Amino acid sequence: MWSLKEIRRKLFKGEIAGLFRLFVRDEKTMQPSQVAQIFLNLPAESAIKAFQAFPEKNKILLFPYLDDLVQKQIIKDIPKEEASKILNAISSDDLMIFLSNLKGVELSETLEFLNEKNKKAVHSLLGYPKESVARLINTEFVTLKRDMTIEEAMLHLRKHHQDSETANVVYVVDNEGKLVDDVPIRRLVLNEPSRKVEDIMDGFYVKLNIADSKETAIDIFKQYDRAALPVTNDSNVLLGVITVDDVLDVEEEKSTKEMQRFGGLESLEYPYVKTSFVSLISKRAGWLIVLFLGEMLTATAMGYFDKEISKAVVLALFVPLIISSGGNSGSQAATLIIRAMALKELSIRDWWYVMRREILSGLTLGVILGTIGFLRITAWEKLHWYEYGPHWLLLATTIFFSLIGIVMWGTLMGSMIPIILKRFNIDPATSSAPFVATLVDVTGLVIYFSIAALILSGTLL
Repeated sequence: MWSLKEIRRKLFKGEIAGLFRLFVRDEKTMQPSQVAQIFLNLPAESAIKAFQAFPEKNKILLFPYLDDLVQKQIIKDIPKEEASKILNAISSDDLMIFLSNLKGVELSETLEFLNEKNKKAVHSLLGYPKESVARLINTEFVTLKRDMTIEEAMLHLRKHHQDSETANVVYVVDNEGKLVDDVPIRRLVLNEPSRKVEDIMDGFYVKLNIADSKETAIDIFKQYDRAALPVTNDSNVLLGVITVDDVLDVEEEKSTKEMQRFGGLESLEYPYVKTSFVSLISKRAGWLIVLFLGEMLTATAMGYFDKEISKAVVLALFVPLIISSGGNSGSQAATLIIRAMALKELSIRDWWYVMRREILSGLTLGVILGTIGFLRITAWEKLHWYEYGPHWLLLATTIFFSLIGIVMWGTLMGSMIPIILKRFNIDPATSSAPFVATLVDVTGLVIYFSIAALILSGTLL
């Protein structure tokens, strides 16, 4: 059995047939998800060639695990008959996820590969917003009637349903197809065959509405710890099922985008290794330009106080200390608030609570850092490590109060900006750490030199 490292090496060398033989021979050990993970680290062209070396059965197993860029290129490159077999053979939720990533002509052409049954289902679901749970729904679910005996129910399952990821839970519906209850398979297995389905029902179930957002689905899965949830329309008619693996994929995608935005760049549409160099530059350049222009205001602010700096050059020694403290405190606050909002711990209505808490936090942290700054200047002066002059005590006092003001301002901005952005329906992650740090850098200089002018007036200034 080759290691994953060895398989990657062979693929990069073009030894595609080796991977094909391994997967076919040792399919029970080498799972499709493992092979797909290897594909994720390959250039798109190599991944497509490797996929085409597989027999049809393995292609169908592997296709849902591949990233959407490779999936699109595969369907575009292979013969229409082969593409049709793959798309009609994969589960309905995997099909919907794939189609949701297509647009315009690309989507229209791909829909022609589907059989009539899938076309009808897909056309109906594509009418819902892209961020709705309709785009994740699996229409292959198991239903029973409440007046069936468990023996009849088991026979019905064996006769009419195949093994699938949704078969762990069966759904009880009435004659109109409306959801009545959900029943785990274990209850059917562990109860007497003569008992009726209604005897093992508990009357409690959790469901999603077809128009609910994907974020709502994530929250409900977390709250109730379910492996699958039924999806109904407004009339409570059962339309399909959503499984936790699809929701985890959505959560991972969402978290990845938030992390990228928080790092000061636009979110990538594809994995890093499959993102072109031009696209990578374009995603990063925009924010860097904005942040660079913002930092230019720092030079403007320092230019405004050039007289103060020329009179007391020693003030310039502490500029990096001052602006970094404000930027760091702002970034900390932004990180805490953005994460709390993502987890639904806070909403925009909690702005006053957050403001009061962060003002107090900023004051406390500012006093701590200001005290350290004050003691640092005092120690260096007393130990003769650096001569700050006869007015060193006033300088230390300036640093003390400047750090209090700047750290308070940083925490306030870092906590309020995400809430303000959320109020205007802008992703709070946009208030990334670099953005908050840049904003606080500029305003921090104004605070610093204003306090210096107040305290040192008539002495150093």
